[in-house]
Amino acid sequence: MNSADDGTMIESLRKSSSLGGKPFGRRLLETHISWVILAGDFAYKIKKPVNLGFLDFSTLEKRRHYCEEELRLNQRLAAEYYLDVLPVTRDESGWRIGGEGAPVDYAVRMKRFQTRMRLDRMLTKKKLRGHHLDAFAGLVADFHMHRVAVSHDRGTAEQVCAPARDNFSQIRQVLDGLEPDVFPELEEWNARACKRYWHKFEARRKQGWIRECHGDLHLGNMAWTPSGPLIFDCIEFNPDLRWIDVLSEVAFLVMDLHAHENEALAWRFLNRYLERTGDYLGLELLPFYLVYRAMVRAKIAAIRVSQLTLGTGLAGEFLKVDHYCLVARGFTRTRSPRLLITHGLSGSGKSSFSAQLMQKAGCIRIRSDVERKRLFNLDMDESARATPGSGIYTPEASERVYAHLLVLAEAVLDAGFSVIVDAAFLREEQRRPFMELAQAKGMPFLIVALQASPDVLRKRVARRKYDVSDADLAVLESQLANYAGLSPGEQDVVLEVDTQTTPDWNSILARLEKG
Repeated sequence: MNSADDGTMIESLRKSSSLGGKPFGRRLLETHISWVILAGDFAYKIKKPVNLGFLDFSTLEKRRHYCEEELRLNQRLAAEYYLDVLPVTRDESGWRIGGEGAPVDYAVRMKRFQTRMRLDRMLTKKKLRGHHLDAFAGLVADFHMHRVAVSHDRGTAEQVCAPARDNFSQIRQVLDGLEPDVFPELEEWNARACKRYWHKFEARRKQGWIRECHGDLHLGNMAWTPSGPLIFDCIEFNPDLRWIDVLSEVAFLVMDLHAHENEALAWRFLNRYLERTGDYLGLELLPFYLVYRAMVRAKIAAIRVSQLTLGTGLAGEFLKVDHYCLVARGFTRTRSPRLLITHGLSGSGKSSFSAQLMQKAGCIRIRSDVERKRLFNLDMDESARATPGSGIYTPEASERVYAHLLVLAEAVLDAGFSVIVDAAFLREEQRRPFMELAQAKGMPFLIVALQASPDVLRKRVARRKYDVSDADLAVLESQLANYAGLSPGEQDVVLEVDTQTTPDWNSILARLEKG
């Protein structure tokens, strides 16, 4: 079919009696690769007969195949919503979905959800909250770690870098001299990054971090439903864009939140995901993948420019190209990382404070309670005895935990990110290696000392429920009896925070900037 036939078919289907709901209540959504007709309780997705290089829907057989792939792959995360593949047929009354006769196209039938609950819409309406991102982080982490296949053959360095290079060539071809001013700078940065990280890409593949992911994890493909988080519309048309490093997947949503100027939620999602997976050693590649994902969005906008005519949204798509290129450039900027550690008794508010700090200051948080359980092969939600000196809390176990925290902190710093290590750090010999690490790297170091009265500490610990920390009142009483405080030599690098009052975040962030 030509474009005129496509338009006639879609308009006929939009009015067809083969769809549920009343014709005047139907809606048509269009992307660069598909049409979606919303009718009654269902949505019908039809692929455009296009060949864009990175995808090829140019023949009927290919569109049928990729409809079936879309159904199969999306049922991993949205089985309740992806129902079946139906033929598009034509008779004397026009085009129909699910009719008799030879198929002229195919449609994926999906159960509808409220469009206003898509995350991009919720963010625009200022209704997207931290607990929503926590739920999605948990879902994505579980999907990556337990529910998808792993490949040691796919995801080679060349397969990582090829689509990153193609983004630039495809944008240049479509825009033909109208690329943003920062375009050459970004292309050069991408080429250097591919060379720099080539061996890291290969190492990640051999370590098993290449998995059959969703592939298109941005705000527009996520929704909050009555039953919780929903992720839909994964990549079905190109296996190389689906068999990817899990951090490339995570980078898409992190980038999208930054692009929508909500950095706090981006940091929250990233940190919650990392807590669940422990993949801190992969953070070195995150800037590359953030730039790559921003350029994917720039490419999509550029393709839409080629599909639109003057006065039908063309200017808006040009602006999107510029915007995502500027977002990408932001991720190429060199950062000045710093190392922070907490200090405080059980119940002093270390985790609550660090959770807020990681969002406001933009840093990675590493939690001793989580890493201790990971080291001893316990689920982070699994309870373990916290009796001082026993189980996973022996002096030897704690020494192992702090050594592990030091390794992770160094990896995060080397990746160019600031880090806050959330642990009690009650003894100077636990704090000293972290101070020495920062000094060796010439980076700012700060001890964030969280304080509250003993009575407040007891009340907080007593009312804990469903917390990753196993510390109970017996642990707290032992800490109170043996607490020695900070040494005189540490006073110059201490930020004291009274957690019985509302933190003065302006002062706290200003203190961090001073180093």
